[in-house]
Amino acid sequence: MWFLIRIRNTYKLFDNESIVAKSRNERRKRTTQTQVAKHAGVSQAIVSYVLNGHSAEVAEETRERVLRAIDELGYVPDGSARSLRTRKTMTLALIIPDITNPFYPSMERGIQRVAEEHGYDLIVSNTDGIAEKESHALHSLLRGHVDGAVMTPFQVDHARIQAVVNAGIAIAMNIPANEELMKIGVDFINSDTYPAAQMAVEYLIGRGHKRIGMIAGIPGTPPREQRVSGFIDTLRRYGLPHDDVLIRGADYREAGGYEAMVELLKLDPRPTAVFAANDLMALGAMIAIREAGLSIPDDMAIIGLDDIPAARLVHPALTTVAQHAEVIGTIAANLVISRLSGLAPSTGRFVEEPVELIVRDSA
Repeated sequence: MWFLIRIRNTYKLFDNESIVAKSRNERRKRTTQTQVAKHAGVSQAIVSYVLNGHSAEVAEETRERVLRAIDELGYVPDGSARSLRTRKTMTLALIIPDITNPFYPSMERGIQRVAEEHGYDLIVSNTDGIAEKESHALHSLLRGHVDGAVMTPFQVDHARIQAVVNAGIAIAMNIPANEELMKIGVDFINSDTYPAAQMAVEYLIGRGHKRIGMIAGIPGTPPREQRVSGFIDTLRRYGLPHDDVLIRGADYREAGGYEAMVELLKLDPRPTAVFAANDLMALGAMIAIREAGLSIPDDMAIIGLDDIPAARLVHPALTTVAQHAEVIGTIAANLVISRLSGLAPSTGRFVEEPVELIVRDSA
């Protein structure tokens, strides 16, 4: 069989046998760990320690010498062979609901840094918060392509997660802790967004607002429930109205925030301030407020949650409650890797990351 392959602006004809022969030659020529060890003047065990991220067991000068030898010889670890020997893929997965939300790339940065420090690769799967996509992502873990996963599920599929844990795959979730899943060894890292909602509402009340609306996110999803509870409980504590009409569901993107704000502006009397359950929805709400000819914060104050980079860049700059996404990712990855290393208890752990009110100009 012949293949026509484009090289720059010309084409070259290859037959199947020549391609196979070239592939075999490349495999024969591939640099080995033994060659790296000889080049660096160390044992093959030392090379293996460096490649597998066990830096504490190797002197820094020796580690640098091994890495220099790897670069000079162009050594590429054979992941498939290593997987067969160790039954590890040295790969982690990140399963997130919205890759366009800047919160999640920040979280990914923390995960990737820890993964690289321990010799793991990272793959990312976006689910759009759809149950079928989340289930498919979990099913993909069972194909044996990863050792562990960090995930932010909107729909918690207990049966599928149980199957993943039974397969020896470590999981850490960025949602409120679930006792049933902790019993089977699932770890959790989460900012407690109940007090985050309290902070936001108390701040608005302190600014003199008495009729406060909320853009709450998708009903039934973990990010919404904590925040709505914190919102309602705080209003009750201060004796303020918490009618359902003041709480609007929306998807977690700008478009959802925009649509929810349009509905809140139709109320009579309308709220004088709004708490959005994430910053993207808050940014969408700000567009709706301006389109209605209203001024922020004089006619309508708005406060978000997350402190994404864009919160500082919009005008007026967005007041928000910060979740430290990169820190959350760092902790989540360490939870997964410690479990894979046999350093975790049989039951799940829960780490709570504190939140912080960031006052700017929108409220």
